Amino acid sequence: MALEVFRKFVRLPSRDRAVLTRTVLTLAAARLATWVLPFDVGRRLLVGKQRAGVATVTRDQVRWAMAQASRVVPGATCLPQALAAESVLTRGGVAADMHIGIMKTPAGRFLAHAWVESDGRIVVGDLPELAAYTRLPNLPKVWPGSRGSS
Repeated sequence: MALEVFRKFVRLPSRDRAVLTRTVLTLAAARLATWVLPFDVGRRLLVGKQRAGVATVTRDQVRWAMAQASRVVPGATCLPQALAAESVLTRGGVAADMHIGIMKTPAGRFLAHAWVESDGRIVVGDLPELAAYTRLPNLPKVWPGSRGSS
């Protein structure tokens, strides 16, 4: 099984291999960050600033790579996936925004979900019931009072 996965990986075009590798590593880092760091610190470390110039990734590449990466990184729920996708897109020169929404179930339970949009399209975190979530205010790119804010 592992040998077949490796064979599929090496048969990928080099650009796809690079995006997949970056996405797996970033997702693992995001999973660890959500476990041990305050959210604003983890996000600031992971996402950084948008790279200027020509984009080195596409939204479709990141969507595909995240689907693959989330199968191999334990505990890769929507929040680590959204953090990682925002990071890979932003560092790859593509504008992206992470969103968090909440909803209350008929049983009175609250649910939260995170997703990433770029150019008006959902890249990671699309759900059939996403319209039922109330979107929280947009997250700042840099948190007030944090290092790196003006």
